[in-house]
Amino acid sequence: MELLILFILLIGVAVAFWVGMKFGSFMTHAEWQGKVPGLRKEAVEKSRAVLSGQFSEQLAPYLPDFSYKPTECKFLGKPVDFIVFKGLDDKNVEEIVFVEVKSGGSTMSTTERRVRDAVVGKKVRWEEYRVPERVVKRGK
Repeated sequence: MELLILFILLIGVAVAFWVGMKFGSFMTHAEWQGKVPGLRKEAVEKSRAVLSGQFSEQLAPYLPDFSYKPTECKFLGKPVDFIVFKGLDDKNVEEIVFVEVKSGGSTMSTTERRVRDAVVGKKVRWEEYRVPERVVKRGK
């Protein structure tokens, strides 16, 4: 008799466990069903903002109030958007300007701030690299 009660109790626990798992799964699924449309909308909005920002960066030299000639701007993208060689069109470069383009409420990244700080701190220099002759010469 005790064995039968124990067996029925074990079956009851197993059924309760199974029902709990199914209920938990159902609740989780229902919760995600409610969140998915909002998450999708948020992802699309972020993607649009990123694409819009990238588009604006590349078009900046052609937009009103941009301080430099588009033909003197060289797009890098990372870690800064442009290097401007002011006077390049006249073959008389008088200034080199690093330009970071921002739109909306975007802010500079840590790397962008560090580049800015290096330029402002005059930690900029010129270096020339010569390719070794053994690399340039052919057929020997």
